[in-house]
Amino acid sequence: AEPFYNIYGGTQDNNTQGGPSRTDNVHGIRTADWQVVLGGDGHQPATEPGNPDILYAQWQRGNLTRVDLKTGESVYIKPQPAAGDPPERYNWDSPILVSPHNPTTLFFGSQRVWRSDDRGDSWTAISPDLTRDEDRMLLPLMDQTWSWDAPWDMYAMSDYNTVTSLAESPLVEGLLYAGTDDGLIQISQDGGNQWRAIEVGSLPGVPKTAFVNDIRADLHDADTVYVALDNHKYGDFKPYLLVSRNRGKSWKSITEGIPDRHLVWRVVQDHEKAGLLFAGTEFGVFVTLNGGESWTKFSAGMPTISIRDIQIQRQENDVVAASFGRGFFVLDDYSALRELADDTLEQEAVLFPTRDADWYFERGVLGATRRGSQGDHLYVADNPPFGAVLTYHLAKGFPTAEKQRQEEEKIAIKQNKEISFPGWEPVEVERRETPPALMLVIKDSSGAVIRRLDAPTKKGFHRVAWDLRHPYPGAIETPPNWQGLPPSGFMAIPGDYSAELVLTKEGASRLLSKPVSFTVKRLYQPSLEGAPLEEVDAFWQELAQVSGQISAASYALEDAAEDIDTLRKMLGASPSAPGAMEVTLHSLRQEIHALEEALSGNQSKGSIGAYDEHRVTSWLWHAYGGVSDSTYGPTPAHRLSLDNAKAGFEPIRARLNGIVSEELPALRESLIELGAPWGRGQRIPAS
Repeated sequence: AEPFYNIYGGTQDNNTQGGPSRTDNVHGIRTADWQVVLGGDGHQPATEPGNPDILYAQWQRGNLTRVDLKTGESVYIKPQPAAGDPPERYNWDSPILVSPHNPTTLFFGSQRVWRSDDRGDSWTAISPDLTRDEDRMLLPLMDQTWSWDAPWDMYAMSDYNTVTSLAESPLVEGLLYAGTDDGLIQISQDGGNQWRAIEVGSLPGVPKTAFVNDIRADLHDADTVYVALDNHKYGDFKPYLLVSRNRGKSWKSITEGIPDRHLVWRVVQDHEKAGLLFAGTEFGVFVTLNGGESWTKFSAGMPTISIRDIQIQRQENDVVAASFGRGFFVLDDYSALRELADDTLEQEAVLFPTRDADWYFERGVLGATRRGSQGDHLYVADNPPFGAVLTYHLAKGFPTAEKQRQEEEKIAIKQNKEISFPGWEPVEVERRETPPALMLVIKDSSGAVIRRLDAPTKKGFHRVAWDLRHPYPGAIETPPNWQGLPPSGFMAIPGDYSAELVLTKEGASRLLSKPVSFTVKRLYQPSLEGAPLEEVDAFWQELAQVSGQISAASYALEDAAEDIDTLRKMLGASPSAPGAMEVTLHSLRQEIHALEEALSGNQSKGSIGAYDEHRVTSWLWHAYGGVSDSTYGPTPAHRLSLDNAKAGFEPIRARLNGIVSEELPALRESLIELGAPWGRGQRIPAS
């Protein structure tokens, strides 16, 4: 779906639901952004590639429905047995598969495999019963079989001897795999005409009672298939994850690195790098870079929780995981993992390629703050960081001398070694050290620097987001706004950009990794055609320059007033008779007040909100507010306001510069001659 993909999943007793992976507003992803798409117990859904308005959802025991998300209409499409056929048995969570070769072709599992070529309007069974076809009334429960008087209840419970997982090779149409809940793997190489059964008990280390949780055909090799099984219903919590490189003729366990008692629920493969796979287990997500030879737990902010399903959104390179009881988790843009090789993490620093960035203005649909006017009871999930998200890895990091010494001492203590006072010179070196600084330098297509972003210096993986804005043009003293957010500059326009990772240490700077390039793309086209973006950008830059000057003037006026107060104190402590100097300082202080009024209005009127004539800042804020959240471009009124602000500001700027650069230094010199004590800004006279 555009502009952001959707996530769908089932919730026990709370329907099948879906919602956006991100939103274009400042709040994040609200409960209200999600919708119930089908009632009942929620289960595995599926979508039609290329058509985000078609969804397949079901409630327990195979009650499959096709939902038109545009209209909200639903069509019940559960396959029906022919007259005289035995009853269909459907698992509690029946597997549905959209063919990778045709988006309107579906496969669905009962005790046999069904196929539809018309989105479920009609079905054909393409297999016989692929299970053991047992009578569960005769199966032992709690180590014995039972008579009729036992408390039997099969209504709404999961059937047994059912197909639990389906896969079709994306490389060979008709190469089908099916797994069952009673210990069978079935393979057809001719679209379902003939099937070959494999007992899971024949797989290395797998008990014959194992349940097939997931079966996945390899995306890169037509002969390779993966299977995840579990045997927890028999008290066995071992991870069972295997691969076959010859269409199921032989199998190899690939669980190295996954601890015992970690049931494996799902496995998914990267669509670009064959050896990169993710596994959803009972206690989180694991990742392998070498096709399953070794696995590593991949936390990245995820709690230790059962992950029952895991998928990859290929357009965005996101991993999406569904937990049992804690909602959905998204790892945005995992593509850096494709770049990892044996020596990658040993390099001093690596800046990984990044995906393109969407360019838009975030909306405040609830108000300006994260929860708007709704209060803290409003639930919102985080959006991914706005802008271009850059990922890098530091092998050792760049600690300060003090931090490095402390880390070495910690290691020595653990090894029962003595530590001692390092000496005065090293301690003084630590005190004087300027900490190493790491920054991401953003450049445009011409090579001009757009922004410098501070970046963490600790070892390991880091992510830093450029918010697609220029630096704030105003005075460095400008405080955060009323929301606690730092001031920001105007947006950089869409186009091609690059990022470099630069270290500054002991005054010297050096490039740590080769630059990466990315494109900033416009997400929406406006309803009204405004000025070309180049013209909008030129006005933004002009506005930034003027607003920066005016911001500087407002703080310079405050500083000048404080300087005059300091000079008056110095004069009062000098061995001189009152006279002309007092008059000069008084006159200069009054002129500062007049300049403040010319710049931003009468402060007495402003303190109570009384009407006042337009001043420089009034013109400025009309122009600024008119274009800062829009790409429509400056209207004639905005252009006129900026011209008025510039014209009104020029005499203020000239006079203020004269006071700061000429008159105040001259007054300081005069006070030195009068024998006044030292004050802020004063040079130290010779004896």
